[in-house]
Amino acid sequence: MRPILLLAMASVLAAGIAVAAPQVEPLSFVPQKAPEGARVFIVSPKDGDTVGQDVHVVFGAEGILIAPTSGGASATGHHHLLIDQSEWPLLDQPIPDNEFHRHYGGGQTEDTIRLEPGTHTLQLDLGDGRHVQFDPPIVSEVVTIHVK
Repeated sequence: MRPILLLAMASVLAAGIAVAAPQVEPLSFVPQKAPEGARVFIVSPKDGDTVGQDVHVVFGAEGILIAPTSGGASATGHHHLLIDQSEWPLLDQPIPDNEFHRHYGGGQTEDTIRLEPGTHTLQLDLGDGRHVQFDPPIVSEVVTIHVK
């Protein structure tokens, strides 16, 4: 009886492996319309500044309320700091969360980040409560800094 049980289990496993899992497309998010006149900017450091490895970055915003993501209110957003990025995240996807895309979902308006010596770029990208960019994206000018 034991060999029959093993054979039955092997058949079930083989059948399960033979059945291909359906391909799942990533979720697509419809971006919220950006409020008219909303803008974000980096208050400091200034473009061209030379700074130490611990960089205090201050974020600015006009025409939109900065709020934590838990609020979910429309016409609010929160900052994302893009570090050394030459392209914006996809418009219909959440902004990635990694060392190059820092999330400030608590509504923070400043942070101290640590960067290696060299030249770096910083840019703000405002996201909604889902971490999705607005349409059109609300992004700051790129600030280039030199870390000693």
